Amino acid sequence: MTAPVTSIAHQVAARALGWLHTHREFGALPPDTTADLGDPNSVYKPLGETALAGSLVLRESAAGSAEMQAARELLDFSWVQLREGDMLYERQLRHQLMTDPLETYAHFARSGYRHEGMERLLRHNAGLRSVRAIEHMPNRKLAVANAARVARIDYDVDWMRLTQATWLGATPEPWAIDWMTAYSVTHTVFHLTDWGARPEGLPRQISRYLSTWVPVWIDIWREVAQWDLLAELMIVGCCLREPVCDPENWALLAEVQHEDGLLPRDGEPVAEDPEQRFNDHQHTAVVAAVAGTIAVSRTLAGTPAPGTGAPDRGAGPGGPA
Repeated sequence: MTAPVTSIAHQVAARALGWLHTHREFGALPPDTTADLGDPNSVYKPLGETALAGSLVLRESAAGSAEMQAARELLDFSWVQLREGDMLYERQLRHQLMTDPLETYAHFARSGYRHEGMERLLRHNAGLRSVRAIEHMPNRKLAVANAARVARIDYDVDWMRLTQATWLGATPEPWAIDWMTAYSVTHTVFHLTDWGARPEGLPRQISRYLSTWVPVWIDIWREVAQWDLLAELMIVGCCLREPVCDPENWALLAEVQHEDGLLPRDGEPVAEDPEQRFNDHQHTAVVAAVAGTIAVSRTLAGTPAPGTGAPDRGAGPGGPA
């Protein structure tokens, strides 16, 4: 089972990363962009997502030399767009309670990009009651906690309490899940495990629950051609203590992916205009690059196939056992 997953996952990730790299200029910030960002979701958020993909490719070091170079160039491009961290610093300084500057900065810090002023500001903010008390959805609190961990900012985090506050933390009736909740579930897993680097960050009960139900949820969104969510759930499978990596799902993802690397977000027709194609499907390309990267890394590491029993790493600093 491992060999075909590794090969197909590498192909999917390499193509997606190549597509992001080829079309990266479509993700450039408008020249007059300020730190106030009238529409953060338009370009700023996708830049951070691209940086995430690049940072994970470099972290795992499981890609070929061309992909490693493309990942570094994507990070360089995104870092320059954000004025080498100055924009993140200005945004955090002006909007003290916003967490997106920290979350975006973490992707760069993971790969060695540092901004001294930003780090001083983040350390200062971490000691403020007003910042620690920001009201977020539970999975978003985990996002901030993991970003602080990656950026080495000393936050006082009770991982068990944060986990139990999420929908997934209740190990709820699995048939009650809906589209938005499914995305919340995926991100709960991403942040508890730092995108697969800390499988032990998932409590055992939750890991067993997901081992049972992730394949079912994948089947549901596979049937309705929601490729973006399906790929996110496949990342979840790769993050478990005993990974769930079905070769059939990887074969399907490779079949749906376009020759140039674009992965459609759903079963709707894809626009012909290159810039519109990028705007519509950049996120799914990021998800595909991340999914493939983590799948390759975990299968190459010799992780046992589901059901054979993974080695017990114990409870690490990422979360409860």
